[in-house]
Amino acid sequence: MQGHTNGGEPIIKIAGVRKRYRLGQIGSGTLQGDIKEWRERRQLQREGKLDGSIRMGDDFYALDGIDLTVYKGEALGIIGKNGAGKSTLLKLLSRITAPTEGEIDLYGRVASMLEVGTGFNGEMTGRENVYLNGAILGMTRREIDEKMEDIIEFSEVREFIDTPVKRYSSGMYVKLGFSVAAHLDSEIMIMDEVLAVGDMAFQHKCLDRMRQAAKQEGRTVLYVSHNMNTIKRLCDRCIVMDAGKIIFDGDVDQAIALYLGGGDTLLRTRYEYDAGYRPYDSSLRINKRLNMDTLEILEKDVPTFADSDAVELELACTALRPLERVGFRFELWSQDGTKIATMLSGGFVDLHEGVNHVRMRLDPAHLTTGQYSADLVAYLHDDEGNEDILDGVYPGVVFDVVVPLDESNYLDWHHQYWGAIRLHDVEVKAVD
Repeated sequence: MQGHTNGGEPIIKIAGVRKRYRLGQIGSGTLQGDIKEWRERRQLQREGKLDGSIRMGDDFYALDGIDLTVYKGEALGIIGKNGAGKSTLLKLLSRITAPTEGEIDLYGRVASMLEVGTGFNGEMTGRENVYLNGAILGMTRREIDEKMEDIIEFSEVREFIDTPVKRYSSGMYVKLGFSVAAHLDSEIMIMDEVLAVGDMAFQHKCLDRMRQAAKQEGRTVLYVSHNMNTIKRLCDRCIVMDAGKIIFDGDVDQAIALYLGGGDTLLRTRYEYDAGYRPYDSSLRINKRLNMDTLEILEKDVPTFADSDAVELELACTALRPLERVGFRFELWSQDGTKIATMLSGGFVDLHEGVNHVRMRLDPAHLTTGQYSADLVAYLHDDEGNEDILDGVYPGVVFDVVVPLDESNYLDWHHQYWGAIRLHDVEVKAVD
Protein backbone atom coordinates (compact mmCIF):
# COMPACT_ATOMS: atom_id res chain seq x y z
CA MET A 1 0.00 0.00 0.00
CA GLN A 2 1.27 3.42 -0.93
CA GLY A 3 0.83 6.20 1.63
CA HIS A 4 -0.51 9.58 0.64
CA THR A 5 -0.27 13.09 2.02
CA ASN A 6 -0.90 16.39 0.30
CA GLY A 7 0.02 18.82 3.06
CA GLY A 8 -3.50 20.28 3.09
CA GLU A 9 -6.04 20.64 5.85
CA PRO A 10 -7.44 17.26 7.04
CA ILE A 11 -11.21 17.01 6.93
CA ILE A 12 -11.60 13.25 7.58
CA LYS A 13 -9.40 11.17 9.87
CA ILE A 14 -9.92 7.43 10.21
CA ALA A 15 -7.74 5.47 12.62
CA GLY A 16 -7.81 1.71 13.26
CA VAL A 17 -11.42 1.31 12.17
CA ARG A 18 -12.93 -2.16 12.15
CA LYS A 19 -16.55 -3.13 11.56
CA ARG A 20 -17.63 -6.53 12.85
CA TYR A 21 -20.83 -8.36 12.02
CA ARG A 22 -22.07 -11.38 13.95
CA LEU A 23 -23.68 -13.37 11.19
CA GLY A 24 -27.09 -14.81 11.89
CA GLN A 25 -27.59 -12.87 15.09
CA ILE A 26 -29.92 -9.99 15.86
CA GLY A 27 -30.01 -8.43 19.28
CA SER A 28 -28.37 -5.06 19.69
CA GLY A 29 -30.54 -4.12 22.65
CA THR A 30 -32.74 -1.60 20.83
CA LEU A 31 -35.37 -1.92 18.11
CA GLN A 32 -33.54 0.67 16.02
CA GLY A 33 -30.28 -1.26 16.39
CA ASP A 34 -31.94 -4.56 15.47
CA ILE A 35 -33.41 -3.02 12.33
CA LYS A 36 -30.00 -1.66 11.38
CA GLU A 37 -28.34 -5.03 11.91
CA TRP A 38 -31.01 -6.74 9.80
CA ARG A 39 -30.57 -4.25 6.98
CA GLU A 40 -26.79 -4.59 7.13
CA ARG A 41 -27.04 -8.38 6.91
CA ARG A 42 -29.28 -8.01 3.87
CA GLN A 43 -26.66 -5.71 2.36
CA LEU A 44 -23.96 -8.32 3.05
CA GLN A 45 -26.05 -10.87 1.17
CA ARG A 46 -26.53 -8.52 -1.78
CA GLU A 47 -22.78 -7.83 -1.86
CA GLY A 48 -22.02 -11.56 -1.92
CA LYS A 49 -20.29 -11.69 1.48
CA LEU A 50 -22.47 -14.46 2.91
CA ASP A 51 -20.95 -17.38 1.06
CA GLY A 52 -20.37 -21.00 2.02
CA SER A 53 -17.06 -20.26 3.72
CA ILE A 54 -18.72 -18.14 6.42
CA ARG A 55 -20.91 -19.90 8.98
CA MET A 56 -23.87 -18.28 10.65
CA GLY A 57 -22.79 -17.06 14.07
CA ASP A 58 -19.22 -16.33 12.96
CA ASP A 59 -17.68 -12.90 13.35
CA PHE A 60 -17.10 -11.25 10.02
CA TYR A 61 -15.09 -8.04 9.58
CA ALA A 62 -16.45 -5.96 6.72
CA LEU A 63 -13.69 -3.44 7.57
CA ASP A 64 -10.50 -4.74 9.12
CA GLY A 65 -8.10 -2.01 10.23
CA ILE A 66 -8.70 1.10 8.12
CA ASP A 67 -6.40 4.12 8.44
CA LEU A 68 -7.14 7.03 6.14
CA THR A 69 -6.78 10.81 6.08
CA VAL A 70 -8.71 12.85 3.50
CA TYR A 71 -7.96 16.51 2.91
CA LYS A 72 -10.13 19.51 2.22
CA GLY A 73 -10.90 19.95 -1.47
CA GLU A 74 -9.86 16.44 -2.48
CA ALA A 75 -11.87 14.25 -4.83
CA LEU A 76 -11.14 10.74 -3.55
CA GLY A 77 -12.10 7.69 -5.59
CA ILE A 78 -12.83 4.42 -3.79
CA ILE A 79 -12.68 1.26 -5.90
CA GLY A 80 -12.61 -2.47 -5.26
CA LYS A 81 -14.50 -5.66 -5.99
CA ASN A 82 -17.94 -6.37 -4.58
CA GLY A 83 -17.58 -7.19 -0.90
CA ALA A 84 -14.34 -5.22 -0.50
CA GLY A 85 -15.88 -2.93 2.15
CA LYS A 86 -16.50 0.22 0.11
CA SER A 87 -20.17 0.68 1.02
CA THR A 88 -19.53 -0.18 4.66
CA LEU A 89 -16.88 2.54 4.82
CA LEU A 90 -19.28 5.09 3.36
CA LYS A 91 -21.99 4.08 5.82
CA LEU A 92 -19.63 4.68 8.73
CA LEU A 93 -18.66 8.09 7.35
CA SER A 94 -22.35 8.93 6.87
CA ARG A 95 -23.12 7.91 10.48
CA ILE A 96 -25.60 5.28 9.31
CA THR A 97 -23.78 2.75 11.46
CA ALA A 98 -20.93 2.92 13.96
CA PRO A 99 -17.50 1.26 13.89
CA THR A 100 -16.85 -1.71 16.15
CA GLU A 101 -13.34 -0.43 16.86
CA GLY A 102 -11.33 2.67 16.02
CA GLU A 103 -12.13 6.34 15.59
CA ILE A 104 -13.59 8.49 12.83
CA ASP A 105 -13.22 12.27 13.03
CA LEU A 106 -15.15 14.47 10.60
CA TYR A 107 -14.37 18.18 10.47
CA GLY A 108 -17.39 19.26 8.49
CA ARG A 109 -21.00 18.50 7.65
CA VAL A 110 -21.68 15.46 5.47
CA ALA A 111 -24.16 15.19 2.59
CA SER A 112 -24.38 11.62 1.33
CA MET A 113 -26.24 9.63 -1.27
CA LEU A 114 -25.64 5.92 -0.87
CA GLU A 115 -28.75 4.46 -2.48
CA VAL A 116 -31.84 5.64 -4.31
CA GLY A 117 -34.04 7.66 -1.98
CA THR A 118 -31.49 8.02 0.83
CA GLY A 119 -32.78 10.62 3.30
CA PHE A 120 -36.18 10.98 1.62
CA ASN A 121 -39.61 10.49 3.20
CA GLY A 122 -41.83 8.90 0.58
CA GLU A 123 -45.00 10.60 1.84
CA MET A 124 -43.48 14.08 1.56
CA THR A 125 -43.16 16.05 -1.67
CA GLY A 126 -39.84 16.73 -3.35
CA ARG A 127 -39.86 20.29 -2.04
CA GLU A 128 -40.63 19.17 1.51
CA ASN A 129 -37.80 16.66 1.36
CA VAL A 130 -35.39 19.42 0.35
CA TYR A 131 -36.36 21.33 3.51
CA LEU A 132 -36.04 18.14 5.58
CA ASN A 133 -32.53 17.42 4.31
CA GLY A 134 -31.46 21.02 4.80
CA ALA A 135 -32.74 20.99 8.37
CA ILE A 136 -30.78 17.79 9.07
CA LEU A 137 -27.65 19.64 7.94
CA GLY A 138 -28.45 22.48 10.34
CA MET A 139 -29.54 25.02 7.73
CA THR A 140 -32.26 27.59 8.35
CA ARG A 141 -35.37 27.81 6.17
CA ARG A 142 -34.09 31.07 4.72
CA GLU A 143 -30.79 29.45 3.71
CA ILE A 144 -32.68 26.59 2.06
CA ASP A 145 -34.99 29.02 0.24
CA GLU A 146 -31.94 30.75 -1.27
CA LYS A 147 -30.83 27.46 -2.81
CA MET A 148 -34.23 26.00 -3.71
CA GLU A 149 -34.36 27.31 -7.27
CA ASP A 150 -30.88 26.01 -8.08
CA ILE A 151 -31.79 22.60 -6.66
CA ILE A 152 -35.00 22.36 -8.70
CA GLU A 153 -33.32 23.55 -11.90
CA PHE A 154 -30.42 21.13 -11.61
CA SER A 155 -32.64 18.16 -10.71
CA GLU A 156 -34.76 18.40 -13.91
CA VAL A 157 -37.90 17.39 -11.94
CA ARG A 158 -39.53 20.83 -11.71
CA GLU A 159 -42.99 19.64 -12.75
CA PHE A 160 -42.94 16.95 -10.03
CA ILE A 161 -41.34 18.95 -7.21
CA ASP A 162 -44.66 19.22 -5.33
CA THR A 163 -45.54 15.55 -5.86
CA PRO A 164 -44.90 12.96 -3.08
CA VAL A 165 -41.58 11.31 -3.88
CA LYS A 166 -43.06 7.81 -3.44
CA ARG A 167 -44.44 8.36 -6.95
CA TYR A 168 -41.01 9.18 -8.39
CA SER A 169 -39.18 6.80 -10.68
CA SER A 170 -35.71 5.65 -9.57
CA GLY A 171 -34.17 8.08 -12.05
CA MET A 172 -36.15 11.00 -10.60
CA TYR A 173 -35.10 9.97 -7.08
CA VAL A 174 -31.46 10.05 -8.17
CA LYS A 175 -31.75 13.43 -9.85
CA LEU A 176 -33.38 15.15 -6.90
CA GLY A 177 -31.24 13.32 -4.34
CA PHE A 178 -28.01 14.30 -6.03
CA SER A 179 -29.15 17.88 -6.52
CA VAL A 180 -29.96 18.17 -2.82
CA ALA A 181 -26.60 16.71 -1.78
CA ALA A 182 -24.70 18.89 -4.24
CA HIS A 183 -26.32 22.23 -3.41
CA LEU A 184 -27.05 22.22 0.31
CA ASP A 185 -24.34 23.46 2.66
CA SER A 186 -21.92 20.64 3.45
CA GLU A 187 -18.17 20.37 3.47
CA ILE A 188 -18.13 16.66 2.55
CA MET A 189 -20.03 14.97 -0.29
CA ILE A 190 -20.27 11.17 -0.29
CA MET A 191 -21.54 9.43 -3.42
CA ASP A 192 -22.00 5.72 -4.07
CA GLU A 193 -22.72 4.12 -7.45
CA VAL A 194 -26.30 5.31 -7.29
CA LEU A 195 -25.52 7.72 -10.16
CA ALA A 196 -25.53 4.73 -12.50
CA VAL A 197 -29.34 4.77 -12.28
CA GLY A 198 -29.58 8.17 -13.98
CA ASP A 199 -29.34 8.81 -17.71
CA MET A 200 -25.96 9.40 -19.34
CA ALA A 201 -26.39 13.15 -19.80
CA PHE A 202 -27.30 13.58 -16.13
CA GLN A 203 -24.31 11.47 -15.05
CA HIS A 204 -22.00 13.82 -16.95
CA LYS A 205 -23.69 16.81 -15.36
CA CYS A 206 -23.24 15.27 -11.91
CA LEU A 207 -19.55 14.59 -12.48
CA ASP A 208 -19.04 18.17 -13.62
CA ARG A 209 -20.87 19.41 -10.53
CA MET A 210 -18.77 17.24 -8.18
CA ARG A 211 -15.57 18.40 -9.86
CA GLN A 212 -16.71 22.01 -9.44
CA ALA A 213 -17.52 21.38 -5.79
CA ALA A 214 -14.00 20.06 -5.16
CA LYS A 215 -11.92 22.37 -7.34
CA GLN A 216 -13.80 25.67 -7.04
CA GLU A 217 -15.74 25.42 -3.78
CA GLY A 218 -13.14 23.53 -1.73
CA ARG A 219 -15.56 20.74 -0.80
CA THR A 220 -14.34 17.20 -0.28
CA VAL A 221 -15.83 14.48 -2.49
CA LEU A 222 -15.73 10.72 -1.80
CA TYR A 223 -16.90 8.73 -4.80
CA VAL A 224 -17.40 4.96 -5.18
CA SER A 225 -17.81 3.51 -8.65
CA HIS A 226 -17.02 0.48 -10.81
CA ASN A 227 -16.86 2.81 -13.82
CA MET A 228 -13.19 3.67 -14.20
CA ASN A 229 -13.97 6.41 -16.72
CA THR A 230 -15.86 8.40 -14.11
CA ILE A 231 -13.18 7.76 -11.46
CA LYS A 232 -10.54 9.06 -13.87
CA ARG A 233 -12.57 12.12 -14.84
CA LEU A 234 -13.41 13.19 -11.31
CA CYS A 235 -10.76 12.04 -8.86
CA ASP A 236 -7.26 13.29 -8.11
CA ARG A 237 -6.54 10.48 -5.65
CA CYS A 238 -7.81 6.92 -5.36
CA ILE A 239 -7.80 4.08 -2.85
CA VAL A 240 -8.24 0.39 -3.70
CA MET A 241 -10.01 -1.80 -1.14
CA ASP A 242 -9.91 -5.57 -0.79
CA ALA A 243 -11.26 -7.81 1.98
CA GLY A 244 -11.97 -4.86 4.27
CA LYS A 245 -8.51 -3.30 3.93
CA ILE A 246 -6.98 -0.48 1.91
CA ILE A 247 -4.34 -2.08 -0.32
CA PHE A 248 -3.41 1.04 -2.29
CA ASP A 249 -3.65 4.79 -1.73
CA GLY A 250 -2.33 7.26 -4.28
CA ASP A 251 -2.25 7.94 -8.02
CA VAL A 252 -5.51 7.33 -9.88
CA ASP A 253 -3.96 5.59 -12.92
CA GLN A 254 -1.91 3.26 -10.72
CA ALA A 255 -4.98 2.44 -8.62
CA ILE A 256 -7.03 1.61 -11.71
CA ALA A 257 -4.24 -0.55 -13.13
CA LEU A 258 -4.07 -2.51 -9.85
CA TYR A 259 -7.86 -2.91 -9.66
CA LEU A 260 -8.16 -4.10 -13.27
CA GLY A 261 -5.36 -6.61 -12.85
CA GLY A 262 -2.91 -4.70 -14.99
CA GLY A 263 -0.45 -3.81 -12.26
CA ASP A 264 3.25 -4.54 -12.62
CA THR A 265 2.85 -7.96 -10.99
CA LEU A 266 0.70 -9.10 -13.94
CA LEU A 267 2.83 -7.54 -16.69
CA ARG A 268 4.51 -10.74 -17.75
CA THR A 269 5.24 -12.75 -20.85
CA ARG A 270 3.77 -16.10 -19.78
CA TYR A 271 0.29 -16.93 -18.47
CA GLU A 272 -0.97 -20.16 -16.93
CA TYR A 273 -4.75 -20.12 -17.06
CA ASP A 274 -6.14 -21.57 -13.84
CA ALA A 275 -9.72 -21.27 -12.58
CA GLY A 276 -9.13 -17.65 -11.54
CA TYR A 277 -9.10 -16.67 -15.21
CA ARG A 278 -12.54 -18.18 -15.80
CA PRO A 279 -15.10 -16.46 -13.54
CA TYR A 280 -17.96 -16.97 -16.02
CA ASP A 281 -17.42 -20.51 -17.33
CA SER A 282 -20.06 -22.49 -15.38
CA SER A 283 -21.99 -23.23 -18.58
CA LEU A 284 -18.82 -24.32 -20.39
CA ARG A 285 -17.96 -26.90 -17.73
CA ILE A 286 -21.08 -28.89 -18.60
CA ASN A 287 -19.72 -29.84 -22.02
CA LYS A 288 -16.02 -29.07 -21.83
CA ARG A 289 -14.30 -29.63 -25.18
CA LEU A 290 -11.27 -27.34 -25.05
CA ASN A 291 -9.07 -25.92 -22.32
CA MET A 292 -6.69 -23.07 -23.01
CA ASP A 293 -3.69 -23.92 -20.81
CA THR A 294 -0.90 -21.37 -21.28
CA LEU A 295 -0.07 -18.33 -23.38
CA GLU A 296 3.42 -17.02 -24.05
CA ILE A 297 4.50 -13.71 -25.58
CA LEU A 298 7.39 -14.61 -27.87
CA GLU A 299 10.72 -12.80 -28.32
CA LYS A 300 10.03 -10.35 -25.48
CA ASP A 301 11.35 -10.08 -21.93
CA VAL A 302 8.82 -7.35 -21.11
CA PRO A 303 5.41 -7.07 -22.84
CA THR A 304 5.93 -3.53 -24.18
CA PHE A 305 5.32 -2.77 -27.84
CA ALA A 306 5.44 0.14 -30.26
CA ASP A 307 2.34 0.64 -32.41
CA SER A 308 4.37 -0.64 -35.36
CA ASP A 309 5.39 -3.89 -33.62
CA ALA A 310 3.65 -7.22 -33.97
CA VAL A 311 2.62 -9.05 -30.82
CA GLU A 312 3.67 -12.67 -31.38
CA LEU A 313 1.92 -15.22 -29.16
CA GLU A 314 1.86 -18.97 -28.72
CA LEU A 315 -1.13 -20.64 -27.10
CA ALA A 316 -1.06 -24.17 -25.71
CA CYS A 317 -4.49 -25.75 -25.44
CA THR A 318 -5.89 -29.21 -24.77
CA ALA A 319 -8.72 -30.57 -26.91
CA LEU A 320 -10.77 -33.38 -25.41
CA ARG A 321 -11.70 -34.51 -28.92
CA PRO A 322 -10.85 -33.39 -32.48
CA LEU A 323 -12.25 -29.96 -33.30
CA GLU A 324 -12.61 -28.32 -36.73
CA ARG A 325 -12.76 -24.62 -37.63
CA VAL A 326 -11.70 -23.25 -34.25
CA GLY A 327 -11.39 -19.47 -34.13
CA PHE A 328 -10.03 -17.07 -31.53
CA ARG A 329 -10.87 -13.50 -30.67
CA PHE A 330 -9.25 -10.92 -28.41
CA GLU A 331 -11.63 -8.47 -26.74
CA LEU A 332 -9.54 -5.41 -26.00
CA TRP A 333 -9.93 -3.21 -22.90
CA SER A 334 -8.23 0.07 -22.09
CA GLN A 335 -6.73 0.76 -18.67
CA ASP A 336 -9.79 2.71 -17.52
CA GLY A 337 -12.05 -0.34 -17.98
CA THR A 338 -13.59 0.54 -21.35
CA LYS A 339 -13.95 -2.15 -24.01
CA ILE A 340 -12.50 -0.47 -27.09
CA ALA A 341 -12.22 -3.09 -29.84
CA THR A 342 -12.27 -6.76 -30.79
CA MET A 343 -9.72 -8.61 -32.91
CA LEU A 344 -11.09 -11.67 -34.75
CA SER A 345 -9.23 -14.63 -36.23
CA GLY A 346 -8.12 -14.05 -39.79
CA GLY A 347 -8.53 -17.78 -40.27
CA PHE A 348 -9.44 -20.98 -38.46
CA VAL A 349 -7.49 -24.00 -37.24
CA ASP A 350 -8.29 -27.67 -36.80
CA LEU A 351 -7.20 -29.17 -33.47
CA HIS A 352 -6.40 -32.80 -32.76
CA GLU A 353 -7.22 -34.57 -29.51
CA GLY A 354 -4.66 -33.73 -26.84
CA VAL A 355 -2.25 -30.80 -26.52
CA ASN A 356 -2.10 -28.32 -29.44
CA HIS A 357 0.09 -25.25 -30.02
CA VAL A 358 -1.32 -22.28 -31.92
CA ARG A 359 0.70 -19.26 -33.08
CA MET A 360 -1.07 -15.89 -33.12
CA ARG A 361 -0.05 -12.44 -34.27
CA LEU A 362 -1.73 -9.25 -33.01
CA ASP A 363 -1.32 -5.88 -34.70
CA PRO A 364 -1.35 -2.97 -32.18
CA ALA A 365 -1.56 -0.33 -34.93
CA HIS A 366 -3.90 2.54 -33.99
CA LEU A 367 -3.48 1.90 -30.26
CA THR A 368 -2.13 4.92 -28.38
CA THR A 369 0.36 4.89 -25.52
CA GLY A 370 -1.07 3.05 -22.52
CA GLN A 371 -1.74 -0.32 -20.93
CA TYR A 372 -4.25 -2.74 -22.44
CA SER A 373 -5.75 -6.08 -21.45
CA ALA A 374 -7.32 -8.55 -23.85
CA ASP A 375 -9.83 -11.27 -22.98
CA LEU A 376 -9.21 -14.39 -25.09
CA VAL A 377 -12.15 -16.47 -26.34
CA ALA A 378 -11.96 -19.69 -28.34
CA TYR A 379 -14.98 -20.75 -30.41
CA LEU A 380 -16.23 -23.03 -33.17
CA HIS A 381 -17.34 -21.34 -36.37
CA ASP A 382 -19.90 -22.65 -38.86
CA ASP A 383 -20.57 -21.70 -42.48
CA GLU A 384 -23.41 -19.37 -41.49
CA GLY A 385 -21.21 -17.20 -39.27
CA ASN A 386 -22.45 -18.56 -35.95
CA GLU A 387 -20.10 -19.23 -33.04
CA ASP A 388 -20.13 -21.87 -30.31
CA ILE A 389 -17.87 -20.78 -27.43
CA LEU A 390 -15.36 -23.40 -26.29
CA ASP A 391 -13.36 -21.53 -23.63
CA GLY A 392 -12.62 -18.00 -22.41
CA VAL A 393 -9.98 -16.45 -20.14
CA TYR A 394 -10.27 -13.01 -18.55
CA PRO A 395 -7.81 -11.40 -19.09
CA GLY A 396 -5.92 -13.46 -21.62
CA VAL A 397 -2.96 -11.10 -21.84
CA VAL A 398 -1.90 -7.66 -20.56
CA PHE A 399 0.60 -5.48 -22.44
CA ASP A 400 1.87 -1.92 -22.79
CA VAL A 401 1.97 0.16 -25.95
CA VAL A 402 4.48 3.00 -26.16
CA VAL A 403 4.15 5.28 -29.18
CA PRO A 404 7.23 7.48 -29.66
CA LEU A 405 6.79 11.15 -30.51
CA ASP A 406 8.08 12.00 -34.00
CA GLU A 407 7.13 14.05 -37.05
CA SER A 408 4.08 11.89 -37.76
CA ASN A 409 3.04 11.66 -34.11
CA TYR A 410 3.70 15.13 -32.80
CA LEU A 411 1.10 15.36 -29.99
CA ASP A 412 1.11 13.75 -26.58
CA TRP A 413 -2.12 11.75 -26.59
CA HIS A 414 -4.84 12.53 -24.02
CA HIS A 415 -6.84 9.35 -23.43
CA GLN A 416 -9.52 10.96 -21.30
CA TYR A 417 -10.47 13.34 -24.10
CA TRP A 418 -9.49 11.58 -27.33
CA GLY A 419 -9.95 7.87 -26.62
CA ALA A 420 -7.56 4.91 -26.82
CA ILE A 421 -7.54 4.45 -30.61
CA ARG A 422 -6.00 6.85 -33.11
CA LEU A 423 -7.48 6.50 -36.59
CA HIS A 424 -5.83 7.61 -39.81
CA ASP A 425 -4.99 11.31 -39.87
CA VAL A 426 -7.36 13.76 -41.53
CA GLU A 427 -5.99 15.17 -44.79
CA VAL A 428 -6.06 18.96 -44.77
CA LYS A 429 -4.90 21.63 -47.20
CA ALA A 430 -5.43 25.34 -47.60
CA VAL A 431 -7.47 26.49 -50.60
CA ASP A 432 -7.81 29.93 -52.13
